[in-house]
Amino acid sequence: MNSTPTNRLVLVVRADPVICGHSGEARNLAETAMERGFDEVRIITWPIDRLVEAGLPLKPLDGVLDYGPGIVVERPEPVGDYRVPDGRYLAGITGRLVELFTDGVPTVCMSLYLSPHTIAVADAVRVAEGTGLAVDVVTIAEAVGSDVTNVVRACVAQGRLGAAAHVLEAYLSNDVCVAVSEYTKALIIAAAEEIDVQHGTRYAARCRALVEVSYPAIDSHAYLDLEQAKLAETLAARRLTKDGYVLFLSRLARAKGVDDLITGFAMSRARDSTRLVIAGRGPEADELHAFAAASGIGDRIEFLDDVDDAEKPYLMAGAAAYALPSKPRPEFVETFGIALVEKMLAGGGPVITTITGGIGEAVGEHAMIVDVEDPVGIAAAIDRAVTMDPDERHRWEQRARTHALQFDRAAVFDRLFARVDAARYGRALAS
Repeated sequence: MNSTPTNRLVLVVRADPVICGHSGEARNLAETAMERGFDEVRIITWPIDRLVEAGLPLKPLDGVLDYGPGIVVERPEPVGDYRVPDGRYLAGITGRLVELFTDGVPTVCMSLYLSPHTIAVADAVRVAEGTGLAVDVVTIAEAVGSDVTNVVRACVAQGRLGAAAHVLEAYLSNDVCVAVSEYTKALIIAAAEEIDVQHGTRYAARCRALVEVSYPAIDSHAYLDLEQAKLAETLAARRLTKDGYVLFLSRLARAKGVDDLITGFAMSRARDSTRLVIAGRGPEADELHAFAAASGIGDRIEFLDDVDDAEKPYLMAGAAAYALPSKPRPEFVETFGIALVEKMLAGGGPVITTITGGIGEAVGEHAMIVDVEDPVGIAAAIDRAVTMDPDERHRWEQRARTHALQFDRAAVFDRLFARVDAARYGRALAS
């Protein structure tokens, strides 16, 4: 890395080791930025101990892949002591951003998750400009579904204009405002419309005008052309056989439909010849372990909580089917489905899922679709996937992979940064 960078990308995100598709997206954008000519990329995120305290599902620390060359991960320390009951860590992040925005390096700053990351960026830009120092920063804010379900919608339900306005004003103050799917954009606009009705604001019109869609950036190369010897070795280490198991790999949370999957697998004929592998961590882990044990087929179900990023593609490629029967919940709706696209890139048996939220945009017509909370449908889909003849399986695999390649990180990055260039050009004209 040059000692005096000429251009910089800063990403503000809940980064690894958090189990979240958008932490992987940030990695993919960072590595693509280095390939596209940025000479410095910094990921600004949270100290590990704070992530643990927050109860977020985390990957095993020794299994997190290194970031690419030239990428610096910063975890700013909190500001203040015990007399500041909250906001200490956010103050550390905001303060570090002010320092980066005022050091003379032209910077693009992208925040993933509006609350609190976009709020921190908006605050840092305001403070940086107030210092009187030279500031050359273009900002991108990416909204994900939980920004709406977990924050904005809650504000609407409780009639809290101030909190909702805080998030939306920070979002719309960015040079480029994007959502991870058409569904997410519609969700934001619908919430804004409710706020407008309640309070006489004009957020919905502003969101329609400013918010565009930018699908998550996925590293397709990590899932393509997997070594068959490594595949066999990975499965053997887990005492699995190719096409001998149905795989779930995601967070263990109610919205992911793991309970429906366990029930459906127990009803399937395939339970006698295959295993159900449930990989991941999350808030419902203990509950799901107990549910599986009471299902009557607990000996056919295996939980894995130590799968790392290097192993994941091989487990996906070796599965007879990958099942994610997601269902809408008040606290979470699947707004895209990054893991589904990763599975489609990896190959192997078909994806089994529901058309919930933005999943349809992720899988197109290349998945077996079941109804929400439909164990009978899940059982039928599993049986079809497990008994599929090799030629049909190959056709499914090829069509799914072709569809998934549109989300490759290079293509997503180039489309997104074309908007950054347009924002820069518009700013230059205005000045």
